[in-house]
Amino acid sequence: MAVSANRLELLQIADAVAREKLIDREIVIDAMADAIQKAARSRYGQETDIRADINPKTGEIKLQRRLLVVDEVDDYSTQIALELARDRDENIQLGDYITDPLPPMDFGRIAAQSAKQVIVQKVREAERDKQFDEYKDRIGEIVNGTVKRVEYGNVIVDLGRGEAIIRRDETIPRENFRYGDRVRAYVYDVRREQRGPQIFLSRTHPQFMVKLFTMEVPEIYDGVIEIRSVARDPGSRAKIAVISNDSSIDPVGACVGMRGSRVQAVVGELQGEKIDIIPWSHDPASFIVNALQPAEVAKVVLDEDAERIEVVVPDEQLSLAIGRRGQNVRLASQLTGWDIDILTEEEESQRRQKEFVERSNLFMDALNVDEMVGQVLASEGFSQVEEVAYVDLDEIASIEGFDEDTAQELQTRAREHLEKLEAEMEAKRVELGVADDLKQIEALTTPMLVALGENDIKTLDDFAGCAADDLVGWTERKNGETKRFDGILMDFGLTRVEADEMIIKARLAAGWITEADLQSQSEEADEEAESADEQEQA
Repeated sequence: MAVSANRLELLQIADAVAREKLIDREIVIDAMADAIQKAARSRYGQETDIRADINPKTGEIKLQRRLLVVDEVDDYSTQIALELARDRDENIQLGDYITDPLPPMDFGRIAAQSAKQVIVQKVREAERDKQFDEYKDRIGEIVNGTVKRVEYGNVIVDLGRGEAIIRRDETIPRENFRYGDRVRAYVYDVRREQRGPQIFLSRTHPQFMVKLFTMEVPEIYDGVIEIRSVARDPGSRAKIAVISNDSSIDPVGACVGMRGSRVQAVVGELQGEKIDIIPWSHDPASFIVNALQPAEVAKVVLDEDAERIEVVVPDEQLSLAIGRRGQNVRLASQLTGWDIDILTEEEESQRRQKEFVERSNLFMDALNVDEMVGQVLASEGFSQVEEVAYVDLDEIASIEGFDEDTAQELQTRAREHLEKLEAEMEAKRVELGVADDLKQIEALTTPMLVALGENDIKTLDDFAGCAADDLVGWTERKNGETKRFDGILMDFGLTRVEADEMIIKARLAAGWITEADLQSQSEEADEEAESADEQEQA
């Protein structure tokens, strides 16, 4: 059968649209079929179920009306009774469809306009889907584009096959763009939204700097050097921690390049942002000391449970360690993931002196001794009355100026003091109404029970319902700032592991769980760990 001019024209239009919009030809033909269906409904009735098929080779259009086979007909435009349907086809069943061919139709002006709108809409949706599919897998890449326009500080970028946006807060401060400027940015998110896929770019994202270094330093691209962490104050200063997997290659030197050529290329792209390249270390103390460069550090004290570190610097290095508006210490904290407290040597000396006086006074009051004895105990490293009460007797007797009788007397007084405190705390526990069954949790001391009672945790079930965070507190980090939330028992030096063990014991005692449940959970955890190890090795 010869192909008519109209049919040929239909296929030519489909081919032209598919080439222009870079979408599949079948999508365009399906859009045309949907448009013809919509136009046909305007003639035969909107409630009519009409199907249009376009032959992709000949362009022939077939119009059909579908009727659903039912027992009782409610709508004659879409349904047909089973008896009537079997007059046409003996094998037809309930739920099947029967089709009636419809004659070709000429489109009126309104029908043609409506069909055009359907085609445009379908093609636009296909374009959006293609754009989304193309860029959703490019999250984490750097793209190049041209500035199309600037709206209220937001930069609209033409990527060639789509548009992207750099929001005002994702541009480097004091950075100005004009129409036609070339721009390079990091794709950090792609979302499917009502008006089409939205591609979000950033020039302030830490990974933007990582990707720039990857492009400039072949050793990073090849995996010989790894970038472990990045902290940025966009447009001002940044710190980047690197480590080499090859002991013969200096990671810092490789990133700096000959006469600073590599790092300068990155600095130029980031509008002059100063970059400190720091060697990464497995030892947190060494890493943090490196991260605080260019300041010199005299001493560090780590608190690994709270991921907090105290750094002591010479008096003249304080302003350098803190940096302008706290920038240096803030970036070092972001880079390492630790909270950093900075003290001068003088401040640390004053604090140590204060602690010494407080400990001396503690022993003077608790043991009823004079100032000299209190100071001797404090200077020997004793910090609590419990240590004096239960330490080996010879350890106290060996202190210069003390003998065995003196040591025995000090221990007796210490134990009497602790017994007195225990009696006072026990009375307070009873007064608060804290149940006796909580005492079966071995690690819970009477002062701890008082603290729980003051926070309305008075029964075994109350304690079993706690989480470790409730007992030891927790830390939240947001936008580089760390906020510490106190726990009920945080003043007792309880670790998170110890808190979890106490809670589990309470749940066992309260009957919430059984030993079999714990065994099952332990086996599941072991299986998950083994699976993770196998995947890592693979």
